[in-house]
Amino acid sequence: MNTVIVNAKIVNEGQVVEGDLSVEGERIKGINVSHPSNPKIIDARGAWLIPGMIDDQVHFREPGFEHKGTIETESRAAVAGGITSYMEMPNCNPLTVNEEALIDKRNRAAKVSSANYGFYLGATNDNIEDVKSINPRLTCGVKVFMGASTGNMLVDAPKILEMIFSSTPLLVATHCEDTPTIREQESLALEKWGEDIPMREHPNIRSEEACYLSSSFAVGLAKKHGTKLHVLHLTTAREMELFEAGPIEEKKITAEACVHHLFFSDSDYEERGTFIKCNPAIKSKEDRDAIVQAVNEDRIDVIATDHAPHTLEEKRNNYLRAPSGMPLAQDSLVSLFDKVNSGIFAVEKVVEKTSHAPAKLYEVSERGFLREGYYADLVLISPSNKKSDREIFSKCGWSPFSGHHFANEVSATWVNGSLRYENGRILSGPCGKAMEYKR
Repeated sequence: MNTVIVNAKIVNEGQVVEGDLSVEGERIKGINVSHPSNPKIIDARGAWLIPGMIDDQVHFREPGFEHKGTIETESRAAVAGGITSYMEMPNCNPLTVNEEALIDKRNRAAKVSSANYGFYLGATNDNIEDVKSINPRLTCGVKVFMGASTGNMLVDAPKILEMIFSSTPLLVATHCEDTPTIREQESLALEKWGEDIPMREHPNIRSEEACYLSSSFAVGLAKKHGTKLHVLHLTTAREMELFEAGPIEEKKITAEACVHHLFFSDSDYEERGTFIKCNPAIKSKEDRDAIVQAVNEDRIDVIATDHAPHTLEEKRNNYLRAPSGMPLAQDSLVSLFDKVNSGIFAVEKVVEKTSHAPAKLYEVSERGFLREGYYADLVLISPSNKKSDREIFSKCGWSPFSGHHFANEVSATWVNGSLRYENGRILSGPCGKAMEYKR
């Protein structure tokens, strides 16, 4: 169906322009150009029209953990949250550590995913040949877990890390926490509290020191080998000194922040407990404010979700037993627009970090911008008068933002020109496409 969205505040490439955007088939025809034939007209007066978010870090749990979420359920939550493309992590079962597993995930997504999709190849201590030989068009990048967050995906052999950083032409995305430091702090906490470790100790166990030791090591390796490095979900003020301010196009070493680290702080543990337990941990207000400042300074290049659902039963366990991670895809974009409303972020900055920057960094073809001929991945953000929590589309059925009422809502999401979400409803339509990369 051809569509014209009229009277919108169109946010794109550092500008806000009021006007109309035309969609013809799967593609954007143009902004303030003649309309395609027989269009559906949508009046977006009072709403922002932005390119769909490209989320470079999600865990959709399939295959192996479908009781938590599936590609189908979590991609529905994504489009409800304005995410039109996602990059999914390899720590499922079986692990996504070879070409066969990558192709299996792509085939699964082609049948059920509401959003466009890409998948990471996971690095381990024993799959260096797979990392070296992978077809760069099959994967968004190589994921390295340099922290004890995901069991047998931990890469802790210095020789293997050197080989990964020196041998792959692909982007290397890292989870950075120092495992010995974490284990030492957890041991001290067990001595003091036994099984009843309070949730407030999480940022002390997964500490600033643990984060800095690992992220600085990763940056050092990247500088040594000329690696294209992207450090995920940074959480501390100290780590900000590792990254340079400036345009993403001029960098080989880049940084990501996640919405929950921009929204919550350690003062929220008392109320929300294990429901905001994640790795790396949410830390102090000062750390949160430093990350916000780094976004505005362009030290932080990308904002993502790290969407990682667990069941309510799992999250209701005590500190030691509750898994880390939370469902974030549906509420992340509107949480950032809360910061737009309060003057913390400019709307152009939010669009840069959630759409333009990931498209540039991962060399995504024809997405991430509102440009003539690009795929029509579009989101309308409208003022919200709702006073109750929205329907949750993630399979786990809960949100860490429960009880917080956002000033805006995602009122519509288009994926490849097809309206897939509107006013609280997931709509039927064609599945998303595998993202293509200009490599």
